[in-house]
Amino acid sequence: MTEKMVQGIAQADGTTKVEPRMDVDHLGQAVLYMAQLPRESNILFMTTMASTMPLVGRG
Repeated sequence: MTEKMVQGIAQADGTTKVEPRMDVDHLGQAVLYMAQLPRESNILFMTTMASTMPLVGRG
């Protein structure tokens, strides 16, 4: 799903830059963690992204 990010993605300033990616296994670990929580637990949201992404929700 993120293969095109290696080629470069159009940016808001008109340039094309390679976007950082993360290991999909880390996302799987986060999902498993949430699934193993007790039923009385409630996670409202979780943002999982590559640590080198510049900003959250930038576009």
